[in-house]
Amino acid sequence: MCTRYISPEQREIEAFWRIDRRSNQRKDWEYLLTVFPLSVASFIRRAEDVEYARELVVGQWGMIPPWSKTHVPTTARGTRLSTVNARTEGMEKSPTYKGAWARGKRCIIPAASFDEPNWETGKNVWWRFRRADGAPWGLAGLWDTWTDKDTGEVWDSYTMLTLNADGHPLMGRMHKPDPKLPPDQQDKRSLIPLEAHDFDRWLTCTVEEARAMLKVPSVGLFEAGPVLGDTAVVEP
Repeated sequence: MCTRYISPEQREIEAFWRIDRRSNQRKDWEYLLTVFPLSVASFIRRAEDVEYARELVVGQWGMIPPWSKTHVPTTARGTRLSTVNARTEGMEKSPTYKGAWARGKRCIIPAASFDEPNWETGKNVWWRFRRADGAPWGLAGLWDTWTDKDTGEVWDSYTMLTLNADGHPLMGRMHKPDPKLPPDQQDKRSLIPLEAHDFDRWLTCTVEEARAMLKVPSVGLFEAGPVLGDTAVVEP
C-alpha cells in the first residue's frame, strides 16, 4: 500500500499532459509536493463541459465516503478509515468506491515517484520508484465529490487503485510479509501505472473497458531502490 509519493510541480504536470489548470483550490488548502494521506495534491480527470478534454484539479488524497461527517474518512460508526488506496478486486462492492467506479469517475494521479516499504532486512526500509524512461507516473485512480452538510463546503478527493502483486519480481518484495501465509498468498499490492496512449481512454472509456486496463506493470518499467537514510521500524 502506497502512503507517500512526490507530485511534480503544477507547471510540469500541465506541460507533460498538455492541460490547463482548473482552479478548484480553496484558500485554506495547502498544496504540497511530498504527498501523504489527507494531503492536498493534483489529479487529472475528464472535463465535464468539454468532450474528451482533461482538467487538472486539486483534492484530498483519501476518498471521503458519502456518509462521512467530516473530510477525514471514517466508517459509518465513526472509526478512522484508510482510503488512499483501493483494492480493485473489491471496489465494485465497496460502499466507499462502488459509486465512483460505476459512474466512471476515474482519474490520473501524476507522480514523480512513489515510495513503498521493504522489510527484507527485518525492518522497514523505504524504496523509491521512478519510471525507467524518466517520465512522470500517471497512476490509475478514482475520485469523487463530498459536501460538508454543516458548512456547505465541497471537497474533491481521490484514491489510488491497487492490484495483487504476489509473485511480481519487484512489487512482490515490498511490504511486511505475513509469516502465517504462504509466499503466493501474501496479497502484496501494486499501483497501476497508465501509459501515455491510454490516458484519454482511461478517463473516457466504459466501465468494462476500464476493467480490462487494470494490469500489474512489467518490471522493466521501474527504476527502484532504497531511499538512503530513510528507514522506519513500523509500517504505516
